[in-house]
Amino acid sequence: MGEGHSGPVFEFSAGGLVLDEGGRVLLIRARDLRNRPVWTLPKGTLVPGETSADAALREVQEETGYRCEVVRDLGPVIYWFQRDGRRIKKTVRWFLMRPLEKVGDHDHEVDEVGWADRDEALTRLRYDSDRRLVASVP
Repeated sequence: MGEGHSGPVFEFSAGGLVLDEGGRVLLIRARDLRNRPVWTLPKGTLVPGETSADAALREVQEETGYRCEVVRDLGPVIYWFQRDGRRIKKTVRWFLMRPLEKVGDHDHEVDEVGWADRDEALTRLRYDSDRRLVASVP
């Protein structure tokens, strides 16, 4: 079998749409696959035995320094992309969260963390799926 015949890779992540009492959105500035800066929402891959909610809370804390609690499940977002010539089908379960306390700094994967009001967040966020998620929450 040649390279072109390998099937897709399935990846599962979880993330948090963190809103404070004023309705501001917690954003992170990270780097995309081409090492370009990109504003996005905190998310990451599940580790074995971890629930989506636990993974989302852990990733949000690692990437932003905020300990949060889940308000509700926002459901999955599914998208396809290419990495190293392989087709990846990624399922991200998103959770609406509220911040409880700042407990530390963001990790090395994140360049900057910031709060933005809804309109500013919609302008800054690069990915359509992130913008749709922010827009979907009343």
